[in-house]
Amino acid sequence: MCGIVGYIGHRDAYPIIIKGLQRLEYRGYDSAGIALYDGNGINLTKTKGKVEDLRNLSEKGMSLSGTLGIGHTRWATHGVPNDVNSHPHYSNSGDLVIIHNGIIENYESIKKELTKRGYTFESDTDTEVLVNLIEEVKKKENVKLGKAVQIALNQVVGAYAIAVFDRQKPDEIVVAKLGSPLAIGVGENEFFIASDATPFIEFTNKSVYLEDEEMAIVRLGKEIKLRKIKDDAIAYPMIQELQLNLEEIEKGGYEHFMLKEIYEQPRAIKDTFRGRLLVEQGLVKMAGVDQNLEKFLNANRIIIVACGTSWHAGLVAEYIFEDLARIPVEVEYASEFRYRNPVIGEKDVLIAISQSGETADTLAAIKLAKERGAFVFGVCNVVGSSIARETDAGAYTHAGPEIGVASTKAFTTQITILTLLALKLAKQKGVFSETRFHEFLSEMENIPAKVEKALESNPLVEIIADVYKNSNNCLYLGRGYNFPVALEGALKLKEISYIHAEGYPAAEMKHGPIALIDEQMPVIVIATNKGHYEKVVSNIQEIKSRKGKIIAVVTEGDEQVKELADHVIEVPETLEPLTPLLTTIPLQLLSYHIAVMRGCDVDQPRNLAKSVTVE
Repeated sequence: MCGIVGYIGHRDAYPIIIKGLQRLEYRGYDSAGIALYDGNGINLTKTKGKVEDLRNLSEKGMSLSGTLGIGHTRWATHGVPNDVNSHPHYSNSGDLVIIHNGIIENYESIKKELTKRGYTFESDTDTEVLVNLIEEVKKKENVKLGKAVQIALNQVVGAYAIAVFDRQKPDEIVVAKLGSPLAIGVGENEFFIASDATPFIEFTNKSVYLEDEEMAIVRLGKEIKLRKIKDDAIAYPMIQELQLNLEEIEKGGYEHFMLKEIYEQPRAIKDTFRGRLLVEQGLVKMAGVDQNLEKFLNANRIIIVACGTSWHAGLVAEYIFEDLARIPVEVEYASEFRYRNPVIGEKDVLIAISQSGETADTLAAIKLAKERGAFVFGVCNVVGSSIARETDAGAYTHAGPEIGVASTKAFTTQITILTLLALKLAKQKGVFSETRFHEFLSEMENIPAKVEKALESNPLVEIIADVYKNSNNCLYLGRGYNFPVALEGALKLKEISYIHAEGYPAAEMKHGPIALIDEQMPVIVIATNKGHYEKVVSNIQEIKSRKGKIIAVVTEGDEQVKELADHVIEVPETLEPLTPLLTTIPLQLLSYHIAVMRGCDVDQPRNLAKSVTVE
C-alpha cells in the first residue's frame, strides 16, 4: 500500500501535501514525491527515503508555489525503492502526472504494446505504464483526460487508487478507485484528495469516499462528478461528516505513536463499549446484532477471517464464542480462505476483522462469502471504510486513529467488541445464568481501570527490556485464552525490533521448541492464575531445568511462579475470558522498549505498512 495526497483550490498546495504525506507515512515510507503546478509548468521532486527527506530536498531547490499538486509516499511493489521508481510519474509527453496506490497486474503486456508504439520507460513500475496508457488513449481517441482515464482503466487488471492531472488543463484532478481506499475532502471552492481523511481534517470535516469502480473529476468551481468506470453511469456523491479531530492524530507528547496508542487503550476500550455495555440495565446493546439476531442464533457456525493482529483477535474470539455462547467457530487467514474453495453456505455467519477496513484479502473473503449466501458481519475501526460498506452489518471499535504500524489498541478493542457479541449471544441462547451474565458485564466495565493498572508495570518492563535487548531469538508461551496472546506478543517483537520470535501453546513446547531452550533463550510465559495454571507452572519448571531465562506475566499476588521465574510482571485479576485484555499490555510494552533500545524505527518498521491493500 501507499499514501496519496492531492489538493486543488486557493491555498498553497505544498504545505498541505507535505503535512498530509507525513500523516500518511504509516502507509509507506521507502520513498516519496511531490508534483506542483505553478501556473506555468510542473515542478516535481521525488526521492528514496522518508517524507522528511523529500521535504528537505524540495525546499532546497524546487519552486514551491502553486495551488494544485499531488504527493505520494510509497511502499514498494513493482520496482525497488529508489529515486526513479518513486512517484509521481510523468507520461512521455510530460503533460500527465500520476500517483498510484495498488498493483496493475497486466502491466507487462501493456508495456510491451506501448513500447511497440514508441513509448519509453524510465522506471520499473506498473504506474509509469498506466500513465502512458492514459496518454495513448487520450491521443488515439481524441478525448478529455477524464474519459481517457475511464477507457484506460477498463483495460487494466488489478487494484488502484489514482490521482492524475494534465498540465494543459490545470483546473482539475481525475481520481479513481478499485480495491484501494480514496477519500475526497470537500471545502469552500477547494478539494483535498487522500488515502484517508487525516491529511485534510483541519481544513474540512466533509468527505466523499469513492466506492470500488468509481471515478471522479474534481474541478475548481464545480461539484464533484462521479461516474462508474465500467458503464459510465452517473453516481451521486454522499458527503459524510467526519468524526475525527486533529488531536487524535498527533503524538500528544509521546515519543512515538505506538507508545501513545498503548496508553490510549483504557480510553479506547471504554469508548468501544460505551452505549453498548449497559450494566445497570443488564443489557448488551449492539444495533448491527439486534437487527440480525436470528442470523447469529440460527447459524451453523461462525467463520472469522482476518490477517495479522486481527487474526490473533479472532483466535481469542474463537475461545470466547465457543466457551460462552457455545457456537462453533473456525478462524481463517483471509489470504488463504479466498483461494482454497471453502465450504460456506447460507447458514454460516462470517465475521471479518480489520483495523483499517481496507485489507485486500479480507475484502476478497467478504465478497466470496456473500456470493455463497453467508451473512457477513464486519468489525473495523475506520468509519466509511470499504469493509464497513461491503458487509451486511457490523460494529465499529471506536479505537480512534491508529498510526503506529504495529497494532495495539486495535487488538484490545477488537477483542472487546467480540466479547460483547459473545455475551449477547450467550444471553439470548440461554446458556448463561443471570448471575453469571451480570458478573461478566460488571467485570467488563472494570477492564479499563485494570488496563490502567497493568500499564503501571512500564518501568519494570523497561528494566527487563534492557536485559534482553540483544537477544537473537525469543519464545512466547500461553495456554487457552492466552495462547493467541503469546502469538500476538511474538508478532509485536518481530515487527518492530526484528528479533526472531515464536508463539506456541505451552503444552506444545515438548513437541519441538524445547530443543531451542538454553541459557541464551528468553521465554515469555503467560501464567495467570486461571485455567490451566498448574500445567503452565510445570512448563515453566521444564524451561528452568534447561537454563532458559523466564519472564512471566502473572496475576497480582502470585507466589508460586515468582519463585521460578527470572522476572515477573503482574497484571490485575479478572475473569479468565477477559485476561487477554490485560496480559497483552506488558507484552506490547516489552516489544516497544526493546525496539527503542535497539534503535529501531518503532512507528515505521522496515518492509511493513499499516494495512495491506494489495496482494
